[in-house]
Amino acid sequence: MTTTPEHLSYVLRLADNALILGQRNAEWCGHGPVLEEDIALANMSLDLIGQARMLYSHAATLEHALTGANKTEDDYAYFRAEREFKNYTLLELPHGGPLSGTARGDRDYAVTIVRNYLYTALMAHVWTALEGSKDAQLAAIASKSIKETRYQLQHARDWLVRLGDGTEESHRRMQAALEYLMPYTREWFAPDALEDAVAAAGIGVRTVAFEAAWLADVHAALDEATLTLPPPAVHVTTGKHGEHSEHMGFLLAEMQSLARQHPGASW
Repeated sequence: MTTTPEHLSYVLRLADNALILGQRNAEWCGHGPVLEEDIALANMSLDLIGQARMLYSHAATLEHALTGANKTEDDYAYFRAEREFKNYTLLELPHGGPLSGTARGDRDYAVTIVRNYLYTALMAHVWTALEGSKDAQLAAIASKSIKETRYQLQHARDWLVRLGDGTEESHRRMQAALEYLMPYTREWFAPDALEDAVAAAGIGVRTVAFEAAWLADVHAALDEATLTLPPPAVHVTTGKHGEHSEHMGFLLAEMQSLARQHPGASW
């Protein structure tokens, strides 16, 4: 199989998505609403960062084949600039936003649960399809990742229903989180030349192929949670093209600061 720039870019996009959501969810470590959830979010963050590590290592192999460069997973995570990251905008958003009410403005569990549900519901379809990739290493990563993603999806869906169909306050916050986050999912299904190229090569998939199935999953979960799907948004975000929200720079500054202060250090 001939390595192409599109192949490399696609693997990096998958890795960036996993890394950035893992970084965001790790912010709950020591701050979970209950001890069990504190531990659960930390473990799921480790799963996502583990997926990112496998994908970045694979990307390093692909880039070496393309250019002869010797990269490591740390190079991709810690020493790229904001516009070089191609993760979905939804994943970089903080846990709060304009809907926290009397809760802490920078951390609302409703936002975390809704985001995790929407994303893992999508990735359950994506990883399953990627198990058939012509890229044997990517297929192996997908086979491992789908097991973790199914657990994460079950966790997020259970909490979506529990909080959505819970108290008046929990329902209000879950509905507000859904209305805040749902518009960002349009980016996932927007036309994408990169996905077209890797799908044609049998390496990757077109996310739009899963839109109907994903939406059916979302409708079923929201019905059980007594939540209402907001009307479709018009604006389409562009994180997957390297154009990010104002939150991305702050996230990277926190994530990358130690490695940039001590480049090449070993522990």
